[in-house]
Amino acid sequence: MLRALYNSAAGMQAQQSNLDVISNNLANVNTTGFKKSKIEFQDMLYQTTRTSGAELGAGNQLPTGIQIGHGSRLVATPKIFTHGEITQTGSPLDVAIEGDGFFEVQLPNGTRAYTRDGAFKTNKDGLITTSDGLPLQGGWQPVPAGTTSITISSSGEVTYDGANGPTNFRVQLVRFNNPAGLDALGRNLYRETQASGTAEMGNPGENGFGELAQSALEMSNVKVVEEMVNLIVAQRAYEVNAKAVQASDEMMQQSNNMKR
Repeated sequence: MLRALYNSAAGMQAQQSNLDVISNNLANVNTTGFKKSKIEFQDMLYQTTRTSGAELGAGNQLPTGIQIGHGSRLVATPKIFTHGEITQTGSPLDVAIEGDGFFEVQLPNGTRAYTRDGAFKTNKDGLITTSDGLPLQGGWQPVPAGTTSITISSSGEVTYDGANGPTNFRVQLVRFNNPAGLDALGRNLYRETQASGTAEMGNPGENGFGELAQSALEMSNVKVVEEMVNLIVAQRAYEVNAKAVQASDEMMQQSNNMKR
């Protein structure tokens, strides 16, 4: 009965983590470029009192053994990098990636981070930055003073038109062999890890890289209906484990009352 209490407590803790992940997904349903997380569990260690295949004598063996588990535990919360819905915004510096790839930005400490959030701005020097002021890398050039229009093609060709004539250049995207291994930093940013693999740069629309869509943003890939179903399932699982705790407590109470 004590083991049942601990098993159920482990199950309740696991489902609490499940609720935390689901609630974070729902909280970011309107976050630009957000990628939802899923939760994965494993069963815990088993106590073996009889081993399958043990010899019983006279050439006989146990066909099955006796093993009692110790509950479940959280093992991973990988990001799911399916594509979100593309929404038109009308802003020339809003850029969505249709397919595989990330934008590269520079953090204040000089290291690089990666994002799918293409809601870009310009600072006082004309540098193209994220909403947090992080400068964009990957070949993006400052917007010259007096620029009247900005054109970004699906293949990454950028043209600034102004009084001094056009400025042309091409930007690049970054991708990873295992994007689920990226370290989420918050602020729509990810950091490279050993699990994600080394960043690979390439031109949009070539060799499997996604294309760019100007005046558009990729929205969150969270599906509210799906998350609500997961929320109900997690809540019911939590309640079942709580019932098991209650049942174990009542059985222990009856055992304690036997001495009276």
